[in-house]
This record gives sequence, structure tokens and C-alpha cells, in this order.
Amino acid sequence: MQFKNPELLFALLLLVIPIIVHLFQLRKFQKTPFTNLKFLKEVTLQTRKSSQLKKWLVLLSRLFALACIILAFAQPYSTSKTDATAQSETVVYIDNSLSLQAKGAQGEMLKTATQQLFKNTNIPEELSWFTNSTETQQTAIADFKNDILDLSYSSNSLSLQETLLKAESFFSNDQTTLKNLVWISDFQGQENFPDLSKSNLNISTVQLKPSNTNNLSIDSVYISSVNSSSLELSVLLSNYGEAEENVPIALYKQGELIARTSNAIQKNTSATATFEIEDTNFEGTVSITDQSLLFDNEFFFNINEKDKIKVLAIHQGNDGFLRKIYTSDEFDFTSQQLNQLDFNILQEQNTIVLNQLEEINTVLKNALNSFVENGGTLVVIPSIQSNTSSYNTFFSQLNLGTISSSSTSEKQITTIHFSHPIYQNVFEDQVTNFQYPTVGSHFSLSRKHTPILSFQDNTDFLIQNERLFIFTGSLSTENSNFTNSPLVVPTFYRIAKQSLPLPDLYYNIGGQNEFAVSVSLPQDHILNLKSETVNFIPLQRNSSNKVMITTTDQPEKAGIYGVYDKDKKLQSVSYNYLRSESILNYMNAANWTGTTNFNSLDSVFEKLAEDSNVRDFWKWFVIFALFFLAIEMFLLKLLK
Repeated sequence: MQFKNPELLFALLLLVIPIIVHLFQLRKFQKTPFTNLKFLKEVTLQTRKSSQLKKWLVLLSRLFALACIILAFAQPYSTSKTDATAQSETVVYIDNSLSLQAKGAQGEMLKTATQQLFKNTNIPEELSWFTNSTETQQTAIADFKNDILDLSYSSNSLSLQETLLKAESFFSNDQTTLKNLVWISDFQGQENFPDLSKSNLNISTVQLKPSNTNNLSIDSVYISSVNSSSLELSVLLSNYGEAEENVPIALYKQGELIARTSNAIQKNTSATATFEIEDTNFEGTVSITDQSLLFDNEFFFNINEKDKIKVLAIHQGNDGFLRKIYTSDEFDFTSQQLNQLDFNILQEQNTIVLNQLEEINTVLKNALNSFVENGGTLVVIPSIQSNTSSYNTFFSQLNLGTISSSSTSEKQITTIHFSHPIYQNVFEDQVTNFQYPTVGSHFSLSRKHTPILSFQDNTDFLIQNERLFIFTGSLSTENSNFTNSPLVVPTFYRIAKQSLPLPDLYYNIGGQNEFAVSVSLPQDHILNLKSETVNFIPLQRNSSNKVMITTTDQPEKAGIYGVYDKDKKLQSVSYNYLRSESILNYMNAANWTGTTNFNSLDSVFEKLAEDSNVRDFWKWFVIFALFFLAIEMFLLKLLK
């Protein structure tokens, strides 16, 4: 038992006063005349004994009454928590990731959990709660119950550490409060549980468990081969469970079924199905039927009519290697001599290659500077006879620095920076044993930039600064054999491809995705992405001949979205959910040291209600005080 006002217990020392009064009665004796003293001694003895007993009983009743009154004002109480004087804060985390679509004993796990929360009567009157996609602080229980019934699945999935850090931000900084975190999740994944040794949270976990952990998933879609009349579309299926002898797979075009096939798939393996597509403009959906998880039963993709990337080579040297790389099926390649250059077409290009110009005149410098500022990609290949002063002026305008030194000693290009976007996914292995290209005359810049290719002494041969790509040596056959090496094709091809990154077959929701729309827009026009149910304006960057679109948090729902300029549809782009939650592997929340695991939502809130329940005893002490006062009145008035 504890006291809300323990300082009042010092008043119990006042109980010594009635004891002193009892021991040292200061009353004067009153003489009473008697006519007959024959029986005086006997009466005196009997009265003295009864009077002493009565006085002791009265004293005890007064002491008990006063003590009960003092204890009542001190407000005694009891609770199951040690720090009973503290207020409590409650935060509830509800995992609404896609894996919660799995069915438990009573249906989909998330929907079952929200129904149980709605019916629970032990939830605190005020609490904070959050999910992977929403958050609400200090809300009333009625609002909480109304909101959770509308809770939907989210493609966003928080890690355990992220969830813990976010939960801590909902609690106050008051160190005296009890901080209760209720963690409702299936704990899907292969993480390690966070260390809670420094946490002051009282974490209660409720693990939602599916009744079946088998699952079929469409993992990806890709074009496996191309011929003159059709495309071969491959669909990769994954089976996380028992073998399936016949998995129906359907292909839809704009919602209309156009093909169907079936595949057998062994236990815990993958299989590939193929479809032949004749149309080059295709908005497609691949679908399977699986009752475990629904989000990975459909896969959206689109094939747009490809815009050709415009590449202009301004040259005073041999451009044969560029013509072989920039073929007509993907590129609109133009090559012009410097003295015959049409300046009117510069701003229409996506990539411009300055191929071995000896000097860059002022007019061309200004035009190229404007081209780069408008989002164009510029590749500079110097000449052996380059005018250093002219190039320094040009490099300074582009904030590249100046030529600090030059050398005529031959060097080998030995370092490929495979992590650079130009070479990502180009080589199956990081090749180091091929014949290294050599370069004779070359120079160095005064400022450091992102290296792409480097010499054996770690000086740079090809560098990048945003949309600028600079070769530090001439690529003429007299100076280098680079144009005959295996590096020349992926280098120039990927530089041009990145200047107009056309939409892929699909993108994954939840990450940063960037693609270009080849269109020239008026200044007051803004592109938007929309489907039948969703319409939003993405982050975009407008240049003279394209619009770069970046999506991050949106869209939240998988599907095919049209890219619109007002009411005009320009092209399509597809988004799919990540398949990381298709694998139904679960951690055991009971093994998380520092937490308390409960089998049901009812039990965890019942325990929290019991822990926070304070039992007051001051009313009982008031009743006892009245009881002892009644005994005192009885002793004084009625007991003779």
C-alpha cells in the first residue's frame, strides 16, 4: 500500500496528545456528601475498576478514529506497478504491410486484428497510434476505433529498428510516465531484433500468425527476345511452398484476355512462362490465382512506342565508330562538320558529342552552355591539336576547372569504376584480365570530378560532372586504341541512353524512380499521372525537349498510369509492389529479449488495464473513523 500524500503521515505523531491527556488527567475532584459511609469502600473499588476499563476503551477508539482520519487524508492506494504514482502513455503500432493479407484462423490477419481492436473495452481512453503509412497522436478511443475500420494495406514496410525509433518519437520526454508500446505485427522477415537494453519502453508484442505459409508470386516480367514481327515476353513465377502441378497464367491487354497458359512449378523453386506479343504499344497485366496473398497475383507492365534518342556529333575527326554505336533503331543520329553546323538543331538534341574539335569558338560555347543548362548531355572528346586556351575558357564556363597539366607518355586504362551508372549491370563479372586500351597524349583538370575510367596511376581518363562527360585524351587512332576496345560501345551507348531515360517495362513502388518524357511543353503546362482511381502531379523538371519525371512516395497502388498533358495522353508507365513480402518467413516475437509476448489482443489490453488500475482505500478509512467514533459515543453515552 502506498500514499498519494505521504507527508500527512507525520500527523500520526499527534496521537500522543490524547495519550498524555489520558495519563495526566487535570480534572478537579468534586466532594459529594454521603449520609451513610457504611458501604463506601466497596462502591469505590467497583467504580474505580469499571471507570479505568471504560477510559482505556474510549482512548483506543479515539486513537483509532484519529489515525483513520489522518490515513484517509494521506489517500492510501495500491497498484500492481512499482511506480504507481506515474501517469501512463500508450502507443499502438499496427503493421499494415502487404504480408498481413495472409489468412489466419478467422480470415485476413489485418482485418481480424482491426475488428478485435474495435470490440475491445480495455483500450485506454486516449492513445497514439501509427502504421506503416499513417500516424495519429493523442486521439480519443472513439476516433481510434472509427479510423482502424478503414485501415488499408500499405506497400511501405518499416524495419523493426525504424518502427522502434518512430514509436519512441510518440512518447513524451517525461521520465516519470509509464510508456506502453503495443506492437501488433506478423514479424515477417529475417532481421535481428533490436537491442532494448537502453530503452525505457514497456513493449508488449502480439504476433499475428497465418494458418498457411504457402504462396505463389509473379516476380518479374521481361522481354526475352525480339524479332522483326513480335516480342517474346517472359514471366518469372516463384513458389514459396508445396509443388503445384498446374498454375494457370493469364495475359491481359487493357483489361481484355488475349492469352492463357499453365505451368507446373516444384516446391520452393521458380519457373518461367512465355507469351508472344505482336503489338509494340502494349498495356498489359499478367495474372495468376492464389488464395494466400493477393498483392503478388498481378503484375503490370507496358511497352510504349519508343522515342528515338537524338544524338548530334560535331566533328573534325573520324565519326565512324559513333555511327556504328548509334544505330537507327534506337537513335536519331546526326553528324555535322564544325564549319557546316546548323545551330538551330542544337537545342533539339538529347546528346551532343564534340568529336576532336581543335578549337571551340565563342558562338558554339554559348550555344553549348545553354544546351547543358536546359538538361542536355554533352560529351567532349579533345583533339591532339586542341587549343588549350579555348578549352580552358569553355571548361571554366561549365565550372569544370582548367587544364592543369598535360603529358605525352603512353598510359593504359586499367580501372573501370563498375559502381558508376554507366557500367552498372553491363558486365556479368568485374573483368580485370582483358587487353587494356592505351592512350598517348592526355591532360588533367584542376578540379576533381566523378571518375568513370582511370589510368594505372589513378589519374582520370573519363570523368563526369552532372550531365557533362569529358575524355582527357583524344580518341583518334593515332593517339589511342580505345575505339577498338570492348569498352567503347557500352560507354557511348549508356551515356546517350541516360540522356533520355525512357520508361522501363515497370517500376517498383516505394523507391525513387526516374524517367523522361520526350515532349516540349509550354511554360504553364504540368504533366500528371493518373489511372481510373488515382490522379497526382509528380516531381518534374522541364527542359527544351523533354520532361524528367521523378516519383517517390506516389503512387501507392500498383497499376498502369497514363502520363497526361492536360487531357492528352503521352505515354504509359507501370508500377508494381515489391515482392519482398511474398516470402512468408516469420520471426518468433517470443524470442525478443526485453518484451512481453501475448497470444491475443484481448490479453495485452487486459494486462495493461490491470497494471494501470489504482485501488483507493481512503473511503474505507473514513468508514473506519466513523465506526470508531460511534464506538466512542456508545462508550460515553450508553455504557454505564
